[in-house]
Amino acid sequence: MKNPAGVKAFGARLRHLREQRGLSQQELADYADVSKMTVHRIETAQFSATIDVLLSLTKALGMPLHELVKCPGMEEAD
Repeated sequence: MKNPAGVKAFGARLRHLREQRGLSQQELADYADVSKMTVHRIETAQFSATIDVLLSLTKALGMPLHELVKCPGMEEAD
């Protein structure tokens, strides 16, 4: 992983957005048509999301991609 700080920041952002909407990991996964394990791995920074998964998450959360990835720490490289 080339940018663990950014992946961790994105995972925290995704968790925050999911919880803000009152969704479980399974519910978000179902809406995004990905596995619950994928959502878990992204939120815990074990997995770097592909653009395909990011686009699915934006649809599920009802927000544009630039808003989904807009979070402090995304630009920080280790």
